[in-house]
Amino acid sequence: MKKGIIFDMDGTLWDSAENVAKSWNLAIQKSGVLDKTLTTADIQGVMGKTMDAIADILFSELAKETRMRLLEECCAMENDYLREHGGMLYNGVKETLSALRARDYHLSIVSNCQAGYIEAFLDYYKLWDAIDDKQCYGDNLLPKGENIRLVAERNHLDAAVYVGDIQGDYDASCQAGVDFIHAAYGFGKIDSEVPAIHSFDELAEMDIDAVYTRK
Repeated sequence: MKKGIIFDMDGTLWDSAENVAKSWNLAIQKSGVLDKTLTTADIQGVMGKTMDAIADILFSELAKETRMRLLEECCAMENDYLREHGGMLYNGVKETLSALRARDYHLSIVSNCQAGYIEAFLDYYKLWDAIDDKQCYGDNLLPKGENIRLVAERNHLDAAVYVGDIQGDYDASCQAGVDFIHAAYGFGKIDSEVPAIHSFDELAEMDIDAVYTRK
């Protein structure tokens, strides 16, 4: 049986909010269309949402066309900045991914981020060999639930679990028909009773097979 673990990015593998805010502020200043400084809390508050929804929230004072153009500029700046500066990687990510690979789990990432964001993460931390597949909203404009299902299906996973930190991650896992583990150290809480980890490295010792219900 082929078993997979699919990871969310923000609040699960790392916290990039501080450097995302820095990069977006650089793009905003360069654009000259908005007099605004974003904070780390601003970015944390929209983590997990699709990029168009983030633009609607953070740049609501701008016309739609201008808003989306600024979003594109921010995302480009962000990818370059994170590829150079990284973010705050959670404890034990590299070692835990290696341990999970040794247990023959197929490992992938699904995020609502823009195209290039996952690649910047993998570039900075040199984790390309640790991840078997990836998919994001920016690549195909599909919501997270559909992308989780897409990754599970194209990799022929007989059992899969999504690891995420917010309610939207749990909802997406339900839509995709996969199981769920809550990264309780991240940005949110889950309204349902689900298996949880309180640090990323707990996955290395967790009986993940016991979480799978769809086998």
